[in-house]
Amino acid sequence: MARSKLQLRIAQSPVLRYGLAVLSVSAALGGALLIERLQLHNITLFLFAIAVAAWYGGTGAAALALLLSCISFAYFFVEPSHSIPYFILFALFAWLVSSFSSVRRRVEGELTERKRREQEIENLNLELAKHSTALEAINKELEAFAYSISHDLRAPLRHMAGYTELLQKKASSALDEKCNHYIKMMLESAKRMGNLIDDLLAFSRIGRAETQKTLVSLEQLVREALTEVRQDAEGRNIAWKIGALPDFYGDRSMLRLVLVNLISNAIKFTRTRPQAEIEIGSAVGNEDDLVIFVRDNGVGFDMRYANKLFGVFQRLHQASEFEGTGIGLATVQRIIHRHGGTVWAEGVVDSGATFYFSAPKPRGHLWKP
Repeated sequence: MARSKLQLRIAQSPVLRYGLAVLSVSAALGGALLIERLQLHNITLFLFAIAVAAWYGGTGAAALALLLSCISFAYFFVEPSHSIPYFILFALFAWLVSSFSSVRRRVEGELTERKRREQEIENLNLELAKHSTALEAINKELEAFAYSISHDLRAPLRHMAGYTELLQKKASSALDEKCNHYIKMMLESAKRMGNLIDDLLAFSRIGRAETQKTLVSLEQLVREALTEVRQDAEGRNIAWKIGALPDFYGDRSMLRLVLVNLISNAIKFTRTRPQAEIEIGSAVGNEDDLVIFVRDNGVGFDMRYANKLFGVFQRLHQASEFEGTGIGLATVQRIIHRHGGTVWAEGVVDSGATFYFSAPKPRGHLWKP
């Protein structure tokens, strides 16, 4: 750590870098002169000086140290008779030492930077894990709170509706038309609130329930969903088109609820059409995902408000036009997200809508559209 700090200080100061080169060569020259007097070999000191300058000062300092070493060595220690080849040999060997030291220093710097980045990434992952854990705990608390509140609201709502019905039976003959209308509106509002509470409870259960994933036949699930919504389609002129559907890896009951909600929406929003057209099929996605769609020729919607479709209690049509609580599509989105997929929609006002959902393909099973 101390060496890294010293390298950083030298690298940040040109004076220190080039001063180091001069100092190291001066020390090498002094040592070489001393060795010369003792008649010992002196080339190693200059190579060591160049290596020190390259290691701590970088390329510029190494070049200066190399130049000064060559000049000093040629001036003080090379005899005129063999100065040129000996000088060239020394210069090449010194350049090799300088290059090696510079490369090693650069590699060490890159390794140090890589370790620093890895440590930063590890710290960020730990921080992200903490935030994810905290967010999961908050979501569970919110779901438990919503479940508790919804459950506790049911009893007083039943009392209100029950007593209003008793009042209607016993006092309707004594009340005028306006008062009876008020009682009727109270009962309808209580019924609507009861439906909201039931849907909110079901929405909360989706988040709390464990998913039991198996390989599910979507074709079978579509048949079951059509049977469940048959009452809504009675007396309607509906042209059904059901294409080939893949097997889906997921929770069977949850996926059935997804199909029931989407098909129910298609039936509801094609009510104004003399002949409704509803298509259920698969679409081309990426290599790893299965994409399923439910398309209708109903009233459609404005794509500017598409982001509101999957919110809780969000509606793009008046309750007087089309019944509903605005939780169905939010439930669909929550289920598909729990399966690792996504939900989206496309629509045109008065020209129908298409709802898509996707999820990862089941591993170990091949399916061709």
